[in-house]
Amino acid sequence: MLWVLIALVPGIITMIWQFGYGVLANIIICVSTALMAEASMLRLRGKAIAPALSDLSAVVTAILLALALPTLAPWWIPFIGAFIAIVIAKHLYGGLGYNPFNPAMIAFAILMVSFPKSMTVWVLPHSMLPTGISLSDIFTIVLDQQPKQTLIDAITAATPLDEMKTQLGLNQTVEEIRSSSIFGSLSGQGWQWVSIAYLLGGMVLMFKKIISWHIPVGLLTGLFIISFAFYLLEPSVTPSPLFHLLSGGAMLGAFFIATDPVTAATTPKGRFIYGVLIGLLTYIIRTWGGYPEGIAFAVILINMAVPLIDYYTPPRAYGHK
Repeated sequence: MLWVLIALVPGIITMIWQFGYGVLANIIICVSTALMAEASMLRLRGKAIAPALSDLSAVVTAILLALALPTLAPWWIPFIGAFIAIVIAKHLYGGLGYNPFNPAMIAFAILMVSFPKSMTVWVLPHSMLPTGISLSDIFTIVLDQQPKQTLIDAITAATPLDEMKTQLGLNQTVEEIRSSSIFGSLSGQGWQWVSIAYLLGGMVLMFKKIISWHIPVGLLTGLFIISFAFYLLEPSVTPSPLFHLLSGGAMLGAFFIATDPVTAATTPKGRFIYGVLIGLLTYIIRTWGGYPEGIAFAVILINMAVPLIDYYTPPRAYGHK
């Protein structure tokens, strides 16, 4: 868990650089709430508190949720999300090792369904902020939403995934949509650098053998193959595979979320299949679903298929054909 936190540092720093100190606000609120909820549930269940808190699993869950939340989310969004992740998605199933679904993604999905407006307002990258607005101003908005509504409207916009999905629904071409200032050379302004930072952190985890290559490669391969196939069919109205790989939570999901050892498939072949299915489902949700991002919902849905995947992909027993 400590190595996972270390590998997240490049992505966290890049998010702060691009989207302001609201990232830190989300992390502080999520981590503090998660630790208090973890300690409370352990006490209620008669379990030892110190060993469970020191394994850092609650901290990792909280930070993954915090990084998935908008940087201008009001303080009660990360508070409710962290509570749901630890109490409902983790301990009500029996605690660490017994939860069938990724706690951070369960919390994110519930927040997305319950508070869609707050969950879809993202601050502009720092290069696009109006003159006179500093990244530190964003931190104060998190705690004082209503009086700052005019300021919020001036510094926020839809995510590149959301903008692409909306404008394609209005019969615009990809080329016309990408002329908007929120899009960069690879995907979205700011988002492309965050995704690359998560990729670098994920490579560290693979190099240290904290995670195997099967799930990240499978997820990114599945997302690439299906997006490339549809891109070849209709390139004028279909975003490129690179756009999908470097937008939203694809890299964070591939290396840090889908690789959760408790809820992911356990066999080598099963892990690859598990990753591919998440990648395919992510594209389907992004393209035809009701939400612009599909990582959270894809992970939760494929979590349900893990027992079946493991059942049909057992490794060969030593000494047998």
